[in-house]
Amino acid sequence: MNSLLVVGGRVIDPASRFDSVADVLIKDGKISAVGKGLSAPAGTETFDATGKVVTPGLIDLHVHLREPGQTAKENLATGTAAAARGGFTSVVCMPNTSPAIDNSGTVALIRERATREGVVNVFVSGAISKNIAGEELAQIGSLKKAGIVAITDDGHCVQNNELMRRACEYAKMFDLPVMDHCQDYSLVTDGVMHEGYWSTVLGLRGWPAAGEEMIVARNVLLAELTGAKIHCQHLSTAGSVALLRAAKKRGVPISGEACPHHYVLTDAAIAGSEKFWKDDGKELAETQTDELPSWPAYDTNFKMNPPLRPAKDRDAILAGIADGTIEILCSDHAPHCDYEKEVEFDYAPFGITGLETELALSLMQLVHAKRISLPDMIAKYTIAPARLLNLSKGTLSAGADGDVTIMDPEADWIFNVKQSASKSINSPFNGWKLKGKPVATIVAGKKVWVEQGDAVMV
Repeated sequence: MNSLLVVGGRVIDPASRFDSVADVLIKDGKISAVGKGLSAPAGTETFDATGKVVTPGLIDLHVHLREPGQTAKENLATGTAAAARGGFTSVVCMPNTSPAIDNSGTVALIRERATREGVVNVFVSGAISKNIAGEELAQIGSLKKAGIVAITDDGHCVQNNELMRRACEYAKMFDLPVMDHCQDYSLVTDGVMHEGYWSTVLGLRGWPAAGEEMIVARNVLLAELTGAKIHCQHLSTAGSVALLRAAKKRGVPISGEACPHHYVLTDAAIAGSEKFWKDDGKELAETQTDELPSWPAYDTNFKMNPPLRPAKDRDAILAGIADGTIEILCSDHAPHCDYEKEVEFDYAPFGITGLETELALSLMQLVHAKRISLPDMIAKYTIAPARLLNLSKGTLSAGADGDVTIMDPEADWIFNVKQSASKSINSPFNGWKLKGKPVATIVAGKKVWVEQGDAVMV
């Protein structure tokens, strides 16, 4: 079995409020002890983490691995390799595959392949509706029995409120959270970027903030009505944060997540790098000590759903993260083939990759910018998603799974998409100077990724 002694690092475990220089002993794939001066059985490998931060294995609960059916974009092997390189020991794959994950057979297929081909833990979310069509409920009980950890039609949003209500009632019965991609189609129609100043200047169809907020408000009402845990995915607007904040104060069982692209970038980026760095990116420009990264207007790597919003919305997301309204951080890692993105902005698919950049971007925009503490950020990647999904993860308590992330929050590096472990390179952060990165990813006591200078060991 896998045993490892990690020595000399700053150990931060928000679940147990532990924050001290200490050792972590993993025996037979489980956390055995955390403390100073630990000794290990003869033959146990030692990892020197002096000067580094040691945390519970990071969890990303919103990842598109594209398997089955879309493996030209990504697959379980490449997606989990990207996760490991990003410092993540567990990911939750979304069900908008081909075919959709709306039955127990597909769940079993993914779990079996993930065990065989994946290098990190893969948890499966099941569809709310059959074929993610929003017309008929999927077999939620059967999906739960097959091992899903949540239901979602991510990539789509159930428009029928009665159907969504029944989904919430079933989810509560089976103790599953409902994760919802909040988008009112009748308001959004065929919008491709945020509806506002820049969409007008660029001549692109607008995606209004109200198109997200309408569904967030609906979900607040349904969570209050049914008692189900509803989790609003990739929030992007000030109105959504305000709705979530007010609902949580009333004790409504609702939560939300944010992605780095929504709390780093703004819609000005779609007008090109010069427009972004001039105003909205002024603070970030100070972190780019060399030449500023550049990109043209209409760059489709800045097209995602929900879209990039103005600075006021970005500020509201940051405030929501800081005050605890937004409890969870994730990537919405959405790989696409080159040829799909190399078209006019209107016709390109929504989505960007994110597993390998999200930790650094979060450290830069949240911790180094002094908006939240390092333990608070780690909590949003560990114990918070574990609690939402009822996973026995996200802690270094004795007996817990031996999943550990070791990071260097001060390391400077430049992200190069051509060195990515993902099959796809559709990232808006290519060429950015980043601060903070993982140096080792450990799953059940086994080192699945280690950085060694310029070399990488897998």
